[in-house]
Amino acid sequence: MKKHIIIFVIGLMGITSCSDDFLDLAPENSITSGSFYQTQADFEQALIATYANLRGGFNATHSWVYGEQRSDNCHLTFNSVNRPAFIVDIELADQFLDLPSFGNVGAKWNSLYGTISSANFILSRIDAAELDQNARNSIVGQAKFIRALCYFDLVRYYGGVPLHTEAVENPDDAFLPRTSVEEVYNLILSDATEAVDLLDPPTFPQDGFATKSSARMLLGTVYLTLKRYSDALPVFEAITSAGHNLLPTPSEIYELANKNSVESIFELQYLSTPGLGQANTIPWAFLPMTDDLSPIVGFTPSSSALNAGWCVPTDEMVASYEPGDLRLDATIGVAEGTGTAPIDFVIESLHSPAGYTTPADKTAYRYVKKFLQPHSVANQQDDNFPIFRYAETLLSLAETLNELNRPGEALPYLNQVRSRAGLPDVAETDQSALRGIIAQERRIELAFENKRYLDLVRYGNVMEVLKNYGIEIRAQFGNIGNYILTDGYNFTQDKILLPIPERAIRIGNLEQNPGYPN
Repeated sequence: MKKHIIIFVIGLMGITSCSDDFLDLAPENSITSGSFYQTQADFEQALIATYANLRGGFNATHSWVYGEQRSDNCHLTFNSVNRPAFIVDIELADQFLDLPSFGNVGAKWNSLYGTISSANFILSRIDAAELDQNARNSIVGQAKFIRALCYFDLVRYYGGVPLHTEAVENPDDAFLPRTSVEEVYNLILSDATEAVDLLDPPTFPQDGFATKSSARMLLGTVYLTLKRYSDALPVFEAITSAGHNLLPTPSEIYELANKNSVESIFELQYLSTPGLGQANTIPWAFLPMTDDLSPIVGFTPSSSALNAGWCVPTDEMVASYEPGDLRLDATIGVAEGTGTAPIDFVIESLHSPAGYTTPADKTAYRYVKKFLQPHSVANQQDDNFPIFRYAETLLSLAETLNELNRPGEALPYLNQVRSRAGLPDVAETDQSALRGIIAQERRIELAFENKRYLDLVRYGNVMEVLKNYGIEIRAQFGNIGNYILTDGYNFTQDKILLPIPERAIRIGNLEQNPGYPN
């Protein structure tokens, strides 16, 4: 495969020509699933397309809406000017008022199943192809890693879901009933375990394709989620001897020169080359709403940033950083100026959030700058997006050891991450106290990487945290624009899972999750 992924989507079923016989469903000069999956190059192209689909599942609007904004990490800037349905849907999702008809509910579901479908075509066709065994192992390992990764997201956000493990060849295959959570996890564990066996260890610099470390990180995270700590321990430990390391400082993690670095376990690939359509657009959603972003991005965009102001770091989150934590300045910025977003906010200066207080005659908005790297065209960035980093490996290993009642052994892994952040070592060995310290460290280290909401669910304190968060947000923003609904920010047990999308309910005759309308 190419050393660097240049991702494109191939229309395996869509290249056709005119035919005198309209019943000829597969003209000789068309590419179909039957004629395409023949050579190693065919499978490698299909695999690249599958990686491309991953971006829609793990670095799209729904990713941060449900991974971060549906948590205590960030809020939003109310947009009183730009009111299309998709913006209102995000505002309501922020208030925990999702409905089966919301676009992001369906987008997450569709993008993950689309990627699973791509992986299933590869896995269903590869046994009939004559391939070198090493190539076959690599392709199967990557396809199974990707499929497991997608089902892991589906089961955590929606619960038991239809379990597609074969290529969909006809309409009857497309509509399966929901399976149990246990059945979905069994497939995830099987796929991830096989991927660990089949994939090669990483080499550095990496090329963006899944490696044995990627599969191990997924497998270990699944074990951690299922509280199977004894199973998780050797999996995470194996990653520590695979050549990975932390980069020297937090600010270096997302520098363009460090894409696919020794800290990377698996990341989504992007290129801003004009005409390719492969740029990373998400960082712009987190910028302040203003007509001129040049003080932040270094150039004057051709259009205003009215579709921005999302995932604004909360007061509580900023206050939770320890003094001297280098990650605060590397993650969050403050834009100070005059006027009010989105009407007439004008940025005059940029500041660190550490100890910042807004002057009486100024307005200020926080923004996520963690993923903001040098670029010259609006919404067109080169930076990759992390799914797994080595810092998470270390924190997961620390958590696993602590849950196995070995807190003293957990400390060195935790303190590696803290040392990189400029913080003193932790010496706490009380298991309960250390559990909270590790959870807080994950929150700060992995901030805005779409981990927070799922971590709260995994810890079992999502109800408590989000109820308190809702009270704080209503007190702080309840009178701004009268946009908070009567039942907004009231997190209940039924809202832990997202609703099954309306279209899936109607077409697939699926049972809806409790608490949502059919």
